[in-house]
Amino acid sequence: MRNLKKYTAGVIIAIAVMLPACAEKNEQQTIIEKSISEDSAGEISYQGMLPEPIVFEQKNTYDTLNVSTYITRIDNTYFIADCYHDQIIYHDNITDPLNQWDVLTNEVHYAHTVASDGMMLVVDDTENNRLMVFQKTDEGYAHTQTLENIGMRPHYVQYDEKNQVFMAWSSITGEMYLIKRATEPEQNGIYPLYVDKVLKIDELYGVYVRSFTVMEDGIYFVSGHNNQKIIKAAVNDTGDGFDLVAEYSVADEIAGMVQLTKIGDFYYITISTDNQENQDFATIIRTRNLEELAGGRYEDVYDQFGVSGGTPYYITEIEGRYYMAHHRTGENIIAFDINNNEIENVEIIY
Repeated sequence: MRNLKKYTAGVIIAIAVMLPACAEKNEQQTIIEKSISEDSAGEISYQGMLPEPIVFEQKNTYDTLNVSTYITRIDNTYFIADCYHDQIIYHDNITDPLNQWDVLTNEVHYAHTVASDGMMLVVDDTENNRLMVFQKTDEGYAHTQTLENIGMRPHYVQYDEKNQVFMAWSSITGEMYLIKRATEPEQNGIYPLYVDKVLKIDELYGVYVRSFTVMEDGIYFVSGHNNQKIIKAAVNDTGDGFDLVAEYSVADEIAGMVQLTKIGDFYYITISTDNQENQDFATIIRTRNLEELAGGRYEDVYDQFGVSGGTPYYITEIEGRYYMAHHRTGENIIAFDINNNEIENVEIIY
């Protein structure tokens, strides 16, 4: 298991870079570890399994969201990370009032995202440095496992269907945790998860990086306010480390990025702060070429959403329509279309 001593310096760095949330290179940087152990009989022992699955049966008691960070649809069910209410909520539609939604869990502190492989749900419990695991049972979504010591402030979890692995990003330590599901369930029908590998980018240690984007040509890590560059990496041929492929410097005013996503011909980037952590610079920009960001050559499209003064956060696609979590204003979930590179049909959902 992890030697925690190396994180002492990281704690000091994290305090300096944390926000209230919510060029070609050939270097290879690797760190690998297992979260599973073998007992004296040589059998695998999975970490953090609950003695019995726990279904949290409670309705959402809030009429509004407090710093929403993420919305997704899983198994015909919508999930929202209600970050500053310390909960994940879910419902079968996005027209009913929020107080009709159910609570998946309220045992998280500033959870930012939720991901699924079709059977298991994984939630990043950011301030507790852990992941919470759920499985749909006959009684409902049940908490089945907690994976502790997932770096520092795990901030973004996605499921890579191609490689059948959850990818959990430690936002301060530059570590990507690759998490797999056991091939067979335990006697009670619950599938354990385990950390298969941890891949590290040393250059991002101590940099607050809020997300990554998997595209066909690599994995893009957005700029933090104190490194001011997007890093493009790729898992190496042996699967045990990252090759750093490219770096794209960015202008001061867009340094504190949230997410990069490619829609049509443009890279859309949500911005939280500038390089001085000033949230007045929060906006949405787009560009055709990442190389142009350093010179400030990009289009600011925030005004096209009809909101201002807030912080645009993660964007997701659900059945061809785009949804953006947004906070610091009364408009928290915004839906929109993009047709022929035009932003259309903007709608405030919550």
